Amino acid sequence: MIRLNITKNQLNFVDLFSGAGGLSCGLEMAGLQCVMGTDNDKAAMSTFERNHPHAEPYLGDISDVSNEKFKKLSKSQKVHIVCGGPPCQGLSTVGEGIPDDPRNFLFLEFVRAVKNIKPDFVILENVTGILSKKNINISAGIITQFAKLGYNMSVRVLSADHYGVAQRRRRSIFIGNRLGIENFFPEPTHVKKSRTVNDAFSDMRFDDVEHNHDIEAAQIKNELEKKRIMKIPEGKSVRYEKDELEYLPPKLRFDVDWDTIEESRFREKKLNRLDRNSLSPTIMTGRHTYYHPTEPRYLTAREAASIQSFPNDFIFEGSVSQQWRQIGNAVPPLLGKAIGNAILRSYKEAKKTKLQSYDSVDELIEVVRAHAFDYKKIESEKKIRNTNS
Repeated sequence: MIRLNITKNQLNFVDLFSGAGGLSCGLEMAGLQCVMGTDNDKAAMSTFERNHPHAEPYLGDISDVSNEKFKKLSKSQKVHIVCGGPPCQGLSTVGEGIPDDPRNFLFLEFVRAVKNIKPDFVILENVTGILSKKNINISAGIITQFAKLGYNMSVRVLSADHYGVAQRRRRSIFIGNRLGIENFFPEPTHVKKSRTVNDAFSDMRFDDVEHNHDIEAAQIKNELEKKRIMKIPEGKSVRYEKDELEYLPPKLRFDVDWDTIEESRFREKKLNRLDRNSLSPTIMTGRHTYYHPTEPRYLTAREAASIQSFPNDFIFEGSVSQQWRQIGNAVPPLLGKAIGNAILRSYKEAKKTKLQSYDSVDELIEVVRAHAFDYKKIESEKKIRNTNS
């Protein structure tokens, strides 16, 4: 075992492509300290700056942050972790390194930052689709690029509801370190009993001001839409003809020919009411996606933020639509907290391991997929347990 003289309140991190700072919020919940965040979204960076007063905010294109600035940052204080969610769509051919694809630009900037800061750990988050069969070379490309910098990378798909988030939301999480120690991922804490939408709403507490809880802005302006949603029971929606026939009277039905539309269904659920006693679907960036479980209105930004597991004192800046974009794009803080605690475990246990090497891309891909979807085993065991109970 390697001895690492480190405590959690000494661990600093930089959040690239931070958005409002959901991942930063979670890592700080675990006791880590954010020293810098970058994003080119003005409203998101205003939110980040308000909620991370001890971190240096950088609004603008990450390419404008010089190598010298990154180096200066790491010299003035040890940066243990660089985290973020850079776009990686163009990493499609591992054997040739990174192809000449403009979509790789921001990922390359992330790599540049890591190369100059030289953190102990890197954390990348991305959509689950990055591990699909058609995109698996992208994941292999990420691992290959960081291996060149000496980082031993691991990847898992984590389901946010397993860590106390009242929402079905899954993200691909890459963790790597250059210390020669094992990468740990968080152990699920809420498998037997998930938190619900009602739990999230019950956590909402206000003192003098109800921040981001604008009930008026959540009202439905279209009278037809409002009449329709008043007919939809809690937890229900309209996607198929049978739903329309069951919930809507003839005068409120949609003007569609169910026999001619593709697959005889709407592409997305309409009039989708949340269920207080269940998990929420993935919170999106648009405030018109879901409806309140019992009231004839949309969710407020604060209700969506609470489902995402943001604490009540985390205030979002900007217009209502800007707030929703920030909330929908964020990593749920409680998922970030779990990842932060896993990093602390890696430091604490410091199990020595060798930098992995692979004889072929196929071997690398096989290793990547071997454990990446462990969450499915957890879900399967949960279903069996619920069936037997």
